[in-house]
Amino acid sequence: MLNPQIGFHSYYVYILANKHRTTFYIGVTNNLKQRLSKHKENIDLNTKTFASKYNIQFLVYYEKFTWIQEAIAREKQLKKWRRDKKIELIRSFNPTFEFLNFHFE
Repeated sequence: MLNPQIGFHSYYVYILANKHRTTFYIGVTNNLKQRLSKHKENIDLNTKTFASKYNIQFLVYYEKFTWIQEAIAREKQLKKWRRDKKIELIRSFNPTFEFLNFHFE
């Protein structure tokens, strides 16, 4: 019998915001803690990325997936959404728009 834990992975689709919650960044990763750290590092180093330009480093939404294909498809779907629909999604998961980085420290 196959062990269902063999080959098990976690992938996250996430939405980051700036401190004013006015600009969003949507991404996918297999290590959300490390990815959040990288976003912060890019801001500290003043790199020329979208996230660093707009000081986007605060986690406001995430979804967890087992299969990378599903995570990538969801990321693409969310990126096509209008702003109001993204805000509605964030509020359905995080009603107070709290910064959730501490969950992955």
